[in-house]
Amino acid sequence: MSSSRVPDQLIDTASKILAVAKKKGADAADVVVSQGASHGISVRDGKRENAKASENRGFSLRVFRGAKVASVSTNDDSDIDTLVERALAMAAVSPEDPYASLADSARLAREAPDLDLYDETEVSPEALAERALAAEAAALDVKGVTRSSGAGASRGEVGFVLVTSDGFSGGYRRSYSSVSVSVVAGEGAGMQRDHDYDARAHDGDLDPPAEIGRKAGERAAARLSPRQVPTRRNAAVIFEPRLAASMIGSLAGAITGSSVARKTSFLRDKLGKPVLKAGLNLIDDPAIRRGAGSQPFDGEGVLSERLVMVEDGVLRQWFLSTALGRELGFETNGRGTRSGNSLSAAPTNLVLEPGPKTPAELMADIGTGLYVTELIGHGVNMVTGEYSRGASGFWIENGEIAYPVSQMTIAGNLKDMFMAMTPASDIDRRFSIATPSILVEGVTLAGS
Repeated sequence: MSSSRVPDQLIDTASKILAVAKKKGADAADVVVSQGASHGISVRDGKRENAKASENRGFSLRVFRGAKVASVSTNDDSDIDTLVERALAMAAVSPEDPYASLADSARLAREAPDLDLYDETEVSPEALAERALAAEAAALDVKGVTRSSGAGASRGEVGFVLVTSDGFSGGYRRSYSSVSVSVVAGEGAGMQRDHDYDARAHDGDLDPPAEIGRKAGERAAARLSPRQVPTRRNAAVIFEPRLAASMIGSLAGAITGSSVARKTSFLRDKLGKPVLKAGLNLIDDPAIRRGAGSQPFDGEGVLSERLVMVEDGVLRQWFLSTALGRELGFETNGRGTRSGNSLSAAPTNLVLEPGPKTPAELMADIGTGLYVTELIGHGVNMVTGEYSRGASGFWIENGEIAYPVSQMTIAGNLKDMFMAMTPASDIDRRFSIATPSILVEGVTLAGS
């Protein structure tokens, strides 16, 4: 194991680009350097199918001239002068932006914590192939599974460096390992497909490949011989954790500053008002050690701190960068994020705090409903909150799972669905959106 600190060479390169920008007339500037490397193996039917390896490095320069700003990107730092001149020329002809600027220097992270995001363990292509093969074999061993849709394993790392003309200089890197497998159960028109996967910053934290494969096989086999159920109104559904995360992802998107500023969020008028049931809390915590979304500072160099986004059901703040904060009348809360030339805002490790009851206890409470294990389509209108997605899973009768069902549609409005959510106790903390199973009551289930 080693520090998450990036190599000094990347910071030196960013500093060199910044110095040229200042020399050539930029009033202010910042430079981002991103670097990554990965390799992976995919297998099918016990044979290696594909092997991939990649390395990349990118540079992004943002310059300010008065209230004008421009950004340029490149993957070649051999001609810094031309890069800088192009950015300054673009800024000269850009419209003034009253909100864009570097982050307030008082908010910058001076001592970034090491969150143990980097694991220097080397995993050979041969070892990756063995993992993928083991996952696939375990899945195929499950009774009812008839064929593989493929398995894969990968290992990689990414690095991020930011240097600003206000004196910030820092970076971090993270590693990752993953294993995934997808299989088919049954034959002909009765075939059912499912999958399982795991991804971690530290290689040693990965679930055993055979366990991942077994779960994938059991999930597929359990879905055989699904039934259809009649349409129901005011129905109850329970989303398993990995699908509940999509619900919380929609909530996150609706409370992001860019959506609010552009009036594309159905929650844009809900600040300080209830958006979830009383008692529910939504936390964004960038300082979780080895967390999938952890970061010591944001894309502007601002110290990333724990935020309570929803407290006792009430929406307390938006995800904000410096510019979005100014546009909406607030200060940044350290959620600026870089994507190419753009700077927006996004969550880090978003956690819906679990409730006291297990999924089985929630099933017993509702008596009848749908336990959702697959969602189909992208039927979410972020402007109105209208929700309509295909679903399959298991029908609940007498408080217990009775049989698999398919060809259902869940319909409602996310405003109402969020207010009708009850989290279970089975939170899955592996990924950047961590949720337990979630019960939602009062939706429409369109079936046969």
